[in-house]
Amino acid sequence: MSASNFNAGNRVTSAAGITAAFDALSRAAETRTPCDPVRSLIEPLGIAGAYEVQARGTEQALRAGHRIVGAKIGLTSQAVQRQLGVDRPDFGVLLDSMEFGDGQEVPISRLIQPKVEAEIAFVLERDLTAERLSLAQVAASIAYALPAIEIVDSRVRDWKISIYDTIADNASSGLFVLGGTPRKIDAFDLKLCGMRLEHRGEPVSTGCGAACLGNPLNAVLWLARTMVELGSPLSAGTTILSGALGPMVTVKPGEVYEARISGLGRVAAAFTAE
Repeated sequence: MSASNFNAGNRVTSAAGITAAFDALSRAAETRTPCDPVRSLIEPLGIAGAYEVQARGTEQALRAGHRIVGAKIGLTSQAVQRQLGVDRPDFGVLLDSMEFGDGQEVPISRLIQPKVEAEIAFVLERDLTAERLSLAQVAASIAYALPAIEIVDSRVRDWKISIYDTIADNASSGLFVLGGTPRKIDAFDLKLCGMRLEHRGEPVSTGCGAACLGNPLNAVLWLARTMVELGSPLSAGTTILSGALGPMVTVKPGEVYEARISGLGRVAAAFTAE
């Protein structure tokens, strides 16, 4: 799966802005020092230009030996969409180097200005290649769901992002933590399941499945249809982070954040102190 095909039928007219944006984000990631927003470099090229920057980052990671294991869906909250002036979600790429297990130590040194949000992760059992995919087809193609914590991060200073900045920055991806309690999706209520994200036993974020485009399956359907249109359909074994179930929370070094999703289980992200 790659974002590079986003430009099919949406020709980007200038490579200079894309290269400058990619270079700025790459330096920020390498030095762990955030950069200024890159929107002015790519906004004239439209959303396709932002996805081209993202694709260059993915290609660089693949050349370095990393492997794509899935996708994340962002901007699934209608409030956040209104804030950024968009009417649809966005997506980013998940790499094998980004994945952590429940309770496994997460090195804070790999991150710049991290935040956490609780989500439902889905793992596909079958490819999603058909045109005009239906919700029923998507549901039937899911092997199981897992509780997840996405560790979002931004290479852009102070999270002062637009839609162009976040897409170019791999949808503000950082790392992710998967729980170890797989459930079939008919075993709990995807829409009404409650979520509680805790820090030292106190709730710091709450929500439910409906906070993610009304139902997390709606987000997965959007992604599946989008990837078919782009010529990079989702395949069996793909992990999908479907979107936040509540507000994101700023991470403190050395702390543990635990998410509980009713009917699905719990998962914890434990950060190192340095």
